[in-house]
Amino acid sequence: MFKTLTTAATGAAAVLALSATLAHADMPDEINFGIISTESTSALESSFGPFLNDMSESLGVKVNTFFASDYAGVIEGMRFGKVDVAWFGNKSAIEAVDRAGGEVFAQTIKDDGSKGYYSLLITHKDSKLNSLEDVLACDQTLSFGNGDPNSTSGFAIPGYYVWALNNKEPEDCFARVTNSNHEGNAMAVANGKVDVATNNTESIYARLAKTNPEAAANIKEIWRSPMIPSDPMVWRKELSDEAKQKIYYFFMQYGRFGDMEKVKTERAILASVSDGWGPFLASSNAQLLEVRQIEAFKDKVKAQNAGDEEAVKAAEAELAKLQEFSGAIGTAGY
Repeated sequence: MFKTLTTAATGAAAVLALSATLAHADMPDEINFGIISTESTSALESSFGPFLNDMSESLGVKVNTFFASDYAGVIEGMRFGKVDVAWFGNKSAIEAVDRAGGEVFAQTIKDDGSKGYYSLLITHKDSKLNSLEDVLACDQTLSFGNGDPNSTSGFAIPGYYVWALNNKEPEDCFARVTNSNHEGNAMAVANGKVDVATNNTESIYARLAKTNPEAAANIKEIWRSPMIPSDPMVWRKELSDEAKQKIYYFFMQYGRFGDMEKVKTERAILASVSDGWGPFLASSNAQLLEVRQIEAFKDKVKAQNAGDEEAVKAAEAELAKLQEFSGAIGTAGY
């Protein structure tokens, strides 16, 4: 018992010492925090507001929210130095890492401790469609609400499991194909504007069920993907090491360190963010490996269908490289 208490006290002292050291770290005058457009700006502002206020107080600088009409806008914001830290999905994080100088540093988890979520196909509760097989009948009479091209659950995951593995494209099956964010697609299905749409468990069961239960009651799930790793947090690699250390400390201690009242308050704030978050986990770009492999496989299938042997070889080389990297990472975490 004494050893346990001593160890805990030593750990707490180290945390306090680190906090004091980082309090003097060089920081930008302001931090711009990018938020992907999963739902309306007003809903996102309300959801993230208390958390970003605490972030601002901890860092000692103003934290501004950065919104865009689509995922690409936040990616481009990071590319041109207008976004310093951002919440992304795995697919959009790949774009941020590859094209915008981003780097994954943390991972969200749910307030129940789960580390993933699921992509969905949804339709109206009264629809005759009840399964993926019904969708793949592809009679060209229905309409389809696809996701943002940079969305993991709205585009990349169904693009692989629903379309690539079945050697089809949405245009092969539907008379009309549109693109929207999760909220837009959910409302389009609930109101009978589209027959089938992509979505995810967070949007339907954690957000819409609370904000618009009448609409949620009009939606039924007809397909669910394998689990997708929870969303990454990404910062600009160009930030100073001192700034990264202070930002990292804020994320890792939030809802985890401090007295009971502090932890309780911060856990409640996290539970109100997005679909309900818990304390953050450390992460890295390795978190993106699974979605990268899915994207490479889709490229291979597309090249095979087009008879492009060079593109097939390039996709196979990419898959082999990703598999080697995945083997090196193993299952111990990111």
